[in-house]
Amino acid sequence: MAQPALFDLTGQTALITGSSKGIGKAIAHRMAEHGANVIVSSRKADVCDAAVAEINAAVGRDAAFAIPANIADKASLQALVDKTIAKFGQIDHLVCNAASNPYFGPQDGISDEQFSKILQNNIVSNHWLVTMVAPAMRARREGTITIISSVGGLKASTVIGAYCISKAADMQLARNLAAEFGPDNVRVNCIAPGLIKTDFAKALWDNPDILKSSTSTAPLRRIGIPDEIAGMAVLLAGKAGGFATGQCFVIDGGATIA
Repeated sequence: MAQPALFDLTGQTALITGSSKGIGKAIAHRMAEHGANVIVSSRKADVCDAAVAEINAAVGRDAAFAIPANIADKASLQALVDKTIAKFGQIDHLVCNAASNPYFGPQDGISDEQFSKILQNNIVSNHWLVTMVAPAMRARREGTITIISSVGGLKASTVIGAYCISKAADMQLARNLAAEFGPDNVRVNCIAPGLIKTDFAKALWDNPDILKSSTSTAPLRRIGIPDEIAGMAVLLAGKAGGFATGQCFVIDGGATIA
């Protein structure tokens, strides 16, 4: 069945980090559903393979392919990019979704190691991947880069401060890269999810009282689901997002405006 033109990704390749579960897996699934070939990547091969099997069964074709990688290791990321190109010829869409948050508590209690890990995995690794993927996109004058940030990058936090710093930096990374790459027709954007029902955010929704507290002031009064982020990722990769670059798209049930 032909895809609607504005969202058609047929024959294109998307590399999505942190895509064995949660938001990343939803993005991989929906991009595959819209015709793309997708690379599923996270540290562990078994969970990547499981996600690939699930996606391929759902879309009825061999759309997904697993390439495990450690985002903290530059050589591992380069191997991820090289293997993707060897498999599919080129990378049309890069989605930087993988992130870490090893610390919950006040800023003055975080260790240097924890702070460094957050900055490395959530900012520097994205920078590395972009520098590996963008030159070919710019040479072709076609491609998109989408960084999954967070509403945490827009407001203060007394418990996940370093994570929020990293997510604010991702927004600025997208703005800088959009300005640099725009003349070569490569678009760079951020998506900033609010509270989404994933394992990553489980501490905020697993307890009904905490969930009620977290959602009671948001206009939609509920938690989001990964597909509600995946839809925006598909839009930004497709013709529908063709005039959007350097932006941060907040998807949070209205929480930041209430």
